[in-house]
Amino acid sequence: MRSREEVEATLQVAKLNVAELLPSAQCLSFSPQADAQDCCLLQLEPELCAELEAGRSLVIRGDRDEHAVLCSQDKTYDMKIADTSNTLLFVPGCETPEQLCAYEPPSNIIHIQIAGFSTNYWELRRCRPKLKKLKKLLLENPYEGPDSEKEKTLTHSKYTTEDLLDQVQASKEEMMHQLQVLKACQVEGSWRILDFDYEMRLLNHVTQLIYSESWPFNKVPLSICLQELEPLEPTEMIEHILVCYGTKFIDEGETYFEMDEEKICRATAQMLLQNAVKFNLSEFQEVWQQSVPEGMTTRQDQLKGLALVDRSSRPETICLLNVEDLPEDNQERFNSLFSIREKWAEADITPYIQDLCSEKQTVGVLLTKYARSSVQNGIKVYNSRRPVS
Repeated sequence: MRSREEVEATLQVAKLNVAELLPSAQCLSFSPQADAQDCCLLQLEPELCAELEAGRSLVIRGDRDEHAVLCSQDKTYDMKIADTSNTLLFVPGCETPEQLCAYEPPSNIIHIQIAGFSTNYWELRRCRPKLKKLKKLLLENPYEGPDSEKEKTLTHSKYTTEDLLDQVQASKEEMMHQLQVLKACQVEGSWRILDFDYEMRLLNHVTQLIYSESWPFNKVPLSICLQELEPLEPTEMIEHILVCYGTKFIDEGETYFEMDEEKICRATAQMLLQNAVKFNLSEFQEVWQQSVPEGMTTRQDQLKGLALVDRSSRPETICLLNVEDLPEDNQERFNSLFSIREKWAEADITPYIQDLCSEKQTVGVLLTKYARSSVQNGIKVYNSRRPVS
């Protein structure tokens, strides 16, 4: 350990004026146990530091074949190793100049051991949650209703909230939001996604009841719905479908739902398109309008991100293309889209890339990075920057 005289001799060699320094000196030495392999540094933004200081957890998620992400309660971050040319030292008990000035140390020579060191650290960057796996897991075992033969002899996996958090690279808040988007529900403690045919059956029960009772679509009473449809389906499933396709509100102590015209028309379109490769557009529009509940109006803008219209064919055609079925990686998404159609107008491609935009990234920025623009028949179109196999 260094003495005061040795410290002053070192300062003299370094040509530092002792009078300009604090009277206390901290002498560092390596602990015999100090090892770079034992330590890992993580660079955190103030918001994440506040999470830890408040006693909340940060969780690293990912399987062996996935790139790890770090999740807070409501956000997801990519993790990347950043190298530094300076060795970073871990020094427990080391005091800052401000701390040394705040009190009078018992000795003006303070000996401190270096517990570890590193030449790199983990850098975090906010990213979109990786939610495709959530739908994939739930589709292993779609819910077809309590009376289905499959449900009686179920051998497939069931997933609780904790099971899904163990496998899906997303924060809990982001995952719970996506479960709502997927219209998933909890059945006996496990999350299940509704089989589409069963979902449409439930919706049909509700719309038929609305029609027979002559209720307005903006005020459907929950209690009467459950009472009338209980002989057909479990009441929790009826309420779930009302939540999925309507907005809940209270009026004079009674619970009502305002049905969402766009969601119902969109689901009906999906039902019509899912079994056809292509559909004559004019014929589809006619059948679609006839298939939705009386009083609702179908519009083509309700199909954004669900169906693709080909206006270059004669007659014009429409086919199912659900944005939920496309890859979530940016480059893979564009490769998939350009393999379906060589050239896209911005209005056509926007619904299929809108979800890729981050807080600081617009559709225009994405198109500039992954596509090349040209003008065709007076319309600006985009094609791939790289060959598409």
